[in-house]
Amino acid sequence: MSDTFSGTETRELARREGDGTTVVLAWRPLDNRLTVTVTDWRGGDLFELAVEDEPPLDVFHHPYAYAASRRSATRLHATLS
Repeated sequence: MSDTFSGTETRELARREGDGTTVVLAWRPLDNRLTVTVTDWRGGDLFELAVEDEPPLDVFHHPYAYAASRRSATRLHATLS
C-alpha cells in the first residue's frame, strides 16, 4: 500500500450500513477535508455533506439532521439504479 495520493483520493474512516442506507465518513488528505456521504438504496437518494466546524462523528451518526439544518449538502444523484 502506498502513502502517495492523487488529488481525488480519499480515505474511508468509518462506514455503517442498515435499513437500506450506507453512510461513509471520508478524509481527503490533499486538502484535509472530511465528508459524509449518504446512499439511500431504497429511496434512491445520494448526498454528501462537507464536515465543517461540527464534530465529525456527530455528522456521521446524524447526517439527515445536519442536511436538514443547512443547505450545503450536495445532492449527487436524484435516483440510483
